[in-house]
Amino acid sequence: MVDNSINVLFLGDIIGRPGRQLVVKYVTSELASPEPPDLVVANVENAAHGFGITEPILKQLKTAGVHVFSGGNHTFDKKEIFEIIDRYPELLRPANYPDGTPGRGTYIHDLNGFKVGFLNLMGRVFMEPLRSPYHTADELLPALIEQSDAVIVDMHAEATAEKVTLGWYLDGKVSAVLGTHTHVQTADERILPGGTAYITDVGCCGPADGVIGMNKESVFRRLIQQLPARLDVADGPAMLNGVRIKISRETGKALSINRIFVREAEGALENGGADSEDAEPDAM
Repeated sequence: MVDNSINVLFLGDIIGRPGRQLVVKYVTSELASPEPPDLVVANVENAAHGFGITEPILKQLKTAGVHVFSGGNHTFDKKEIFEIIDRYPELLRPANYPDGTPGRGTYIHDLNGFKVGFLNLMGRVFMEPLRSPYHTADELLPALIEQSDAVIVDMHAEATAEKVTLGWYLDGKVSAVLGTHTHVQTADERILPGGTAYITDVGCCGPADGVIGMNKESVFRRLIQQLPARLDVADGPAMLNGVRIKISRETGKALSINRIFVREAEGALENGGADSEDAEPDAM
C-alpha cells in the first residue's frame, strides 16, 4: 500500500553550538533511517551563540539536511544577516515586519512536485509592535495557499493566547500552526477540527540545564540581583525538541502530529519519551 502523505520534521529554536551539534547529529541519523523525513524545518534565530544566525552556520545546517529555516525577534541580531538574507529564499524572517525590511516571510519548497508553503509570523504581546500577525496572515495566505499543496505556519510569540488564537483562526486553512520562541515544549499537540496540526510551543534544541538555553549565573545576576549581565549559552548536555507531522498529499490536511524530546547523554541520543499517539482529524 502506497503511503500518500509527506512527513515533516520541525525542530524548535536552535540555541548556540550545543543545539547545532545535536541537530546535526539527529538530522543526519534520521535522514539515514528506514523512514526518513521528507522535509526538515528548523527555527534558527538563536543559532549563533543564542542571538541570530551567520552564513557558515546556515551552510552547516543545510549540509546536515535542514531544508527550511524560520526566524523571529533575534533574526537580525548579527549584522551580516543584512548581506545574506536576500540570497537565501529558504531563510525566513517574520512576515509582519514593516515593508522594506530585508528578507521575506514566505517561502515555497518544491518537494518533488508537492509544494509546501511556509509563513513565518511574530506575536506582539511583550514583543516588538509589528503589524498584526492575523491581518498579515489574511493578506499573504490566499496567494500562498493557491501556489502550495500544503502550508506550515511558524508563529513566533511570547503569549500563549496569541498562538492558540492563530491556531483556531487558521484551522482548516493551513496544514499546521506551530508555536516557537518560549523554548519550553508544551504538551498540547493536536489536530484541530478542520485538519490543522497545532502545538503552542515546539520547544528548543540547545542546553538542557540552563535557563531557556542561557547560562544560569548570568540570568541570576539579571533577574535576582537586578544587575547588567551578558547572556551566554549554557554548558552541559543538550536536548532536542520538535514535532513530526504527517500531511496528506491529497488534501493538505494534517494526519498526525507527534512531539519529539531527545536528551543527549554521554555522546548518545536518548529518547525522552514525549511522543504522542497519532491524532486523527474530524471528518470533513
